[in-house]
Amino acid sequence: MKTMELRTHLQVEERTFFKRIDLNLCAVILALNLIGLINLYSATHGVHITDKSNLFWMQIFWLFSGWTIFFLLTFLDYKFFDRFAYVIYASNVGALIAVHFFGKISYGAQRWLDLGFFRYQPSETMKLSLVLVLARILSRRDSSKKMGFTDLLWPGVIVGIPFIITVKQPDLGTAGLMALMATTMVIFSRVKTSILIIFLVLGAIAAPLVWNFGLKDYQKNRVLTFLSPGRDPRGTGYNSIQSKIAVGSGRIFGKGFRKGTQSQLEFLPERHTDFIFSVLSEEHGFVGSIFTLGLFVIIYVMSISIGAQARDPFGSMLVVGAIAYLFWHVFVNMGMVIGILPIVGAPLPLLSYGGSSLLSTMSVLGLLSSVAYRRYLF
Repeated sequence: MKTMELRTHLQVEERTFFKRIDLNLCAVILALNLIGLINLYSATHGVHITDKSNLFWMQIFWLFSGWTIFFLLTFLDYKFFDRFAYVIYASNVGALIAVHFFGKISYGAQRWLDLGFFRYQPSETMKLSLVLVLARILSRRDSSKKMGFTDLLWPGVIVGIPFIITVKQPDLGTAGLMALMATTMVIFSRVKTSILIIFLVLGAIAAPLVWNFGLKDYQKNRVLTFLSPGRDPRGTGYNSIQSKIAVGSGRIFGKGFRKGTQSQLEFLPERHTDFIFSVLSEEHGFVGSIFTLGLFVIIYVMSISIGAQARDPFGSMLVVGAIAYLFWHVFVNMGMVIGILPIVGAPLPLLSYGGSSLLSTMSVLGLLSSVAYRRYLF
């Protein structure tokens, strides 16, 4: 009798164990994965494309790996990362420093470590590490008081170290995303209005100094090209012009799968990574673009609900970090391809090709799922 009761109890626990997984969140993520694969296949299997067809199968491998990480993190209590946040952060800083000495140079930038079977980009996982360590720091402060200057010193140091290293690679786009994510998490923790005003004034004063002494020539050209793409249509303005042509030519319903002239005839640069959204817009039009953007919005709304129901401050801050990670990546990438932001080389989460980016994004979503999994446990 006791054996039967124990077996029944274990069966109930097993059903509850899997029932707590947020299947709606999984379904939306999977939908974005499928959209990404469809567009990656089109971008790498055109008539004139012969050197990128293997990227589609590599992306499927990264997707399987990403989902494995997603479910491992879902079942792992996120409080584990509260204890080891600094260890993970220090390891990533070490990897960033290693890039300076052993990193692989590509397109004039030194951002990757060649591991033989995989080119690892530490700056991608560094963004995830920042979410973890800032969630730990900010969840421990007195939430009844607004943050002053002294409260911001330690978070500033934590963000400043990888920011400076990443800028030196040079990778200003990724460094900017780190700063945006960190700023979002800090503002959510409530900062004194006077502090915000001081930083805005200091930013305005520092802008001309950064322009004259901080930016390299190619970075200045990107900004100038953003303001006036026609100043160098065959050089620095080429990517922006071709991307906007692709997006605009899709119109309402698009040209159809694998019928985008900009991507199939190879006018569109980096169509499998930074400009994957341009491929989507050209082939599936305004309807396809809005549908894809709507799926991201659904994730944001779900995340807000998860964060509001989190069982502790650390879980809530993890959700804020996850939202900031996804929002700023989507905003910068889509703004870049439609010409409202400078081109900085930011991937579109879940759609752009890339192992480091995809695994980092699925890890962030796995943390979000872990908080959701435990929101009703007290």
